[in-house]
Formats: sequence, C-alpha cells, structure tokens
Amino acid sequence: MSNLEQASPSNAAAGASVGIKMSVGEKLFAAFNYTFFILMSIITILPFLNLIAKSFSSEEAVIAGRVGLLPIGFQWGTYQYVLQDNMFLNALKISILLTVIGTALSLLLTTITAYPLSKPRLRGRKGLLLLFIFTMLFSGGLIPTYLLMQNLGLVNTLPVLFLPAMVNVFNMLIIKNYFEGLPDALEESAKLDGAGNFRILLMIILPLSTPVMATIGLFFAVAFWNDYFASMIYITNPALKPLQLYLKELFVSSTGDFLKDNIDAALNTTPQSIQASSILLATVPILLVYPFLQKYFVKGVLVGSVKG
Repeated sequence: MSNLEQASPSNAAAGASVGIKMSVGEKLFAAFNYTFFILMSIITILPFLNLIAKSFSSEEAVIAGRVGLLPIGFQWGTYQYVLQDNMFLNALKISILLTVIGTALSLLLTTITAYPLSKPRLRGRKGLLLLFIFTMLFSGGLIPTYLLMQNLGLVNTLPVLFLPAMVNVFNMLIIKNYFEGLPDALEESAKLDGAGNFRILLMIILPLSTPVMATIGLFFAVAFWNDYFASMIYITNPALKPLQLYLKELFVSSTGDFLKDNIDAALNTTPQSIQASSILLATVPILLVYPFLQKYFVKGVLVGSVKG
C-alpha cells in the first residue's frame, strides 16, 4: 500500500506532463484560434475608437476626414451640447425607466411561468410547452398587434414598450431547464417543514438560481435598452421616445434640425461629431452593467441549457 501511495504522486505528475504536450495539429489550431479572435477583437474595437476620436476632434478635422483612431484638435464641446440637450436627456430617462421596469417585470413573469413548467407532475405540462413553443414560430403579425395595442389604449404610453415583450419563450426555457437541474430533495425537505410553493420558490429556488437570473436579466436589459422598433411603431409623443429612437431620428433626419436652436453648437460642431458623442453616451449605461454580471453569465447559460 505504501509503495502505491509513493508511486501515485509521480504517476500524477507524469500524467500532468503528458497532458500538457500538444501535437503539431493542436498547436496550429491553437495559433489559428488566437489569431482569429485577436483579429475579431480588433475589428470590433476599431469602430469604437474611431467614434471616440470623432467625438473629441475639431470641426475642421472631422469635415476634412482626417480623423482616424486618435482625436485631432481635441475638444469636448459636442459632449457639452449633447448633455445639455433636453431631447437627449428625456430620451435617456425614458430608456432607463423602460429598462429597469421592463427587466424587473419580465424576470418576475418569466420566473413564475418557468417554475411550474419545470415540474413533471404539472397536468398538461407538455401541451402548455407546445403552446409556448408555437409562439416562437408564429405570431399574429404587426398590424393585428398594433390594432390590439390601440384597442387596449396602450398606444403612446410607456407600458406598450414592455408589456408585449414581458415573456420571452427562449429565456423562459433556459430558466425552466435550470430549475429542473436543482435537486428535488431541497423542495421535499421544505415541504416537510410546511413551506408552500411560493415560499419554496422565494426562499430556496431563487437564491440558488442567481447565475441564470443574472444572465436572463442581462438578456432582457440589453433587449429593452437597444429596442427602437416598438417605440417607432407605437410612440408618436416626443416625450415618450426612448434613446434608441432618438438616435435613429438623429441619423435619419437632418442633423441641422437638432442644432438649429443652438447657434454656437452649429458653428463649432459637425453632424458626425454629434452623432458619435450621442452613440457613445447611449452605450455607456448598458456597458456599466456587464462587469457586475459577467461572473454569472457563462455559468447561467451553460447550466440552463444542458438539460432538455
């Protein structure tokens, strides 16, 4: 026994050393992967660097097309103009409200939908799942949906931007699969202590589901923050237009319409600089969320997608 115990560390070390060795094909494949992802990262980052450079560059440099990855003739007047624009600030407020309220309500409704569907003992479970999956493949269409929102009196209201999208079937299935992977013994012991279904969900299931909740919450938040199509269809009141619709109109409409009330800004800035500054300011809030949820992101998606 002692000889085996003495031999085991050396065997483990030998196995580890063997495991580190890579064949020529594996080395070439690893080199290709590193090269490919580095190039993809550069391609992704370069447009942001160009936007940053344009937003801080002088009017002459931007008009002449001399701005590359570094600012030329440094200035921050475009940011001062954008941050003082009431239209931009109101659109930012609407987007924040839409993202916070929509994400919270969507997580709540999706969770209480996924939890009972994760229980095999639920009668008609397969039929209900088929109905949910059917909505992933077919919808009522744009015009009937608009008429429905109009008949409900939701057009030109903030709820119309999040109520139709509160339950995403794909996200619901990920949460359902995550719940199915949790041990049944936890719920059984809680029931022996007299806990009901809602208490089990609130006190046991949700604390154990932080990774998938953070992941799906991020999915919902990014979707609500980036959506402009719903507001373009349902919103005509300028006071209810979110940030993405503001950016869309900034690009499609004449930028002079946005500068006509500010003579100094019109003389010292360019449409490209205003657009670049607005895009960057609209990107920063949602980017700030990622660092706090990054550690849950991969784990939540993988664990929730293993079990069918």
